[in-house]
Amino acid sequence: MFDFVRQHTKIMQFLLFLLIFPSFVLFGIDGYNRFLDQGETVASVDGQKINQPEWDNAHKNEVDRMRASMPNVDVKMFDSPMAKYATLEKLLKQKVLSVASERLNLQVSDQRLASALAADPTIASFKRVDGTLDMGRYQELLASQGMSPEQFESRMRVDLAMQQVLLGVGSTGNSNHAMLETALNAYYEKREAQVVKFTPADQIAKIKATPEDLQAYYKAHSALFQSPEQASIEYVVLDMPAALRSITLAESDLKTYYEQNQAKLSGQETRRVSHILFTTAKDQSIADKEKIKKKAQEVLEELKKSPDKFAALAKQYSQDPGSANKGGDLDFFGRGAMVKPFEDVAFTLPKGQMSDLVETDFGYHIIKVTDIKTPKTVSFEASRVEIEAEVKRQEGQKKFAELAETFTNLVYEQPDSLKPAADKLKLDIVSLSDVKREPSPAATGQPTWIKNPKFLSAVFASDAVEKKHNTQAVEVAPNTLVAARIRVYQTARTRDFEAVKAQVEQLWKKEKSEQLAKQTGEQKLKDWREKPETASLPAAVTLSREKTKDWPSKLIEAVLRAPTQNLPAWVGVDLGAEGYSVVKILKVDPSDAMATDRIREKAQLGAWLSDAESAAYYDYLKDRFKATIKTPNPLEALVTQK
Repeated sequence: MFDFVRQHTKIMQFLLFLLIFPSFVLFGIDGYNRFLDQGETVASVDGQKINQPEWDNAHKNEVDRMRASMPNVDVKMFDSPMAKYATLEKLLKQKVLSVASERLNLQVSDQRLASALAADPTIASFKRVDGTLDMGRYQELLASQGMSPEQFESRMRVDLAMQQVLLGVGSTGNSNHAMLETALNAYYEKREAQVVKFTPADQIAKIKATPEDLQAYYKAHSALFQSPEQASIEYVVLDMPAALRSITLAESDLKTYYEQNQAKLSGQETRRVSHILFTTAKDQSIADKEKIKKKAQEVLEELKKSPDKFAALAKQYSQDPGSANKGGDLDFFGRGAMVKPFEDVAFTLPKGQMSDLVETDFGYHIIKVTDIKTPKTVSFEASRVEIEAEVKRQEGQKKFAELAETFTNLVYEQPDSLKPAADKLKLDIVSLSDVKREPSPAATGQPTWIKNPKFLSAVFASDAVEKKHNTQAVEVAPNTLVAARIRVYQTARTRDFEAVKAQVEQLWKKEKSEQLAKQTGEQKLKDWREKPETASLPAAVTLSREKTKDWPSKLIEAVLRAPTQNLPAWVGVDLGAEGYSVVKILKVDPSDAMATDRIREKAQLGAWLSDAESAAYYDYLKDRFKATIKTPNPLEALVTQK
């Protein structure tokens, strides 16, 4: 197939033209784009589809939200299949609750909406001293998110209605006082017991494998001794360092860059400015603003008569809390630090001069420039290293784009060898063994991108495996393209017995020692139940669910669940790979939960029970509204692989 495409490129282009062009004629470009944007259906609720673009957008919003709340978090951690799947589950839940709220005809009153808005800390911060809401700031916040107040409040109503679906169930969870006391009593109960361990390690010396035992184990467990599909490959890498090696900078280019970027190389001019601010609000009446402006004008007239009084009048009249007590001083700043009307005046006035009234969104300013720092011109030689690095970086980007096209074409058009691409672009051909289809941590000496799923998919594609053709050029990192070719391919197979004999014996002994530990323990349990006086037991210990550090949880649960009407009581516990334990329960110490104030524990347990009720009801709603996710769960796939 790939050979036909390579040899008949023009024919394939013509066929694609015939296939695609009619669709544009029939549906139009907008209709065609809408068709493509529809995307694959990834989930559905009550017949309503959730498509791939909707999922992608929801995950992007989720990542943006996390980045905003935790600026220092590494957002790459949210780029995993499991993180994306969690977003899809969240999106599905929103759809289920939305459908349920509509079917149940749940309404949100204006009073409930107002209470929810008042509880929002951001919106609450917009309240004035008199308790009224600053509508200007409220609308500005929503506008920055692309919403009007009506749209935001409509969305809030929907969210509150969705919350009501589960709120009624969760708030009526079965968490009465007697049940919570019973549960806590069971948790805090302690039992005094003697524990005897029979471990596999103690049994190893008692067993010996015959050749027949090992052969039988090898045949019965052949899946354990599989050698995975793998290949020995050769590859070439085109990256930025390779592109930079081919670049020679001309002296004239460096000087041209210097002449065009002198201001950037020398730094920017900064100015020290003082101001007096008379604040206004967006929703103030024109009359109120005129009063403020009149007062500002009066102060300005006084300054024109006595310019030396600027600092004193700033302390007296300025409503900027950050600078008023410093005589209005804002210290040095460069362009871009202030709002544009303020900046335009500040960078126009000569040193020592004062402005007329300047209006900004904050109010009216009187501005005075107190100092100017003009950057010193840096010589060409002093900035040469910086210039060379920047010009080379810019040229490198252009060169890489040019070489990438050549590289991509060469590995595709001459599929039987990487040498033409390597020779033309002066790249090294590197050999690598034991490359496996499934991504795994890069071994010492291997490039980190070797575990890139896209690259491995290309290496083990049928065309690369069966015909030993070059892979396509795969982008494994920014400005890094790799093409590879299989030299030796090996299918998945069961390794020879002799090669894995030591491993077979180790696993056989492990299995047999575990079995023998269990058999020994069970026999001892039987003997000691019949003749307790023959038992040789260690000192008693106290076992409880509070302290499980020194004991397997399986043993703790078995001991605390055992009937204790008749003491002493005997219990046998199969611990699997850890062996077998025989326990003699001597005494039960009831919990002191009834006598102790355990308000926090009861509240937590009650909350867990409510959560369980809500989760069960949500599962019912998913079933009722036929909520399904069509995309495989990556966690299940991971468990299957293991």
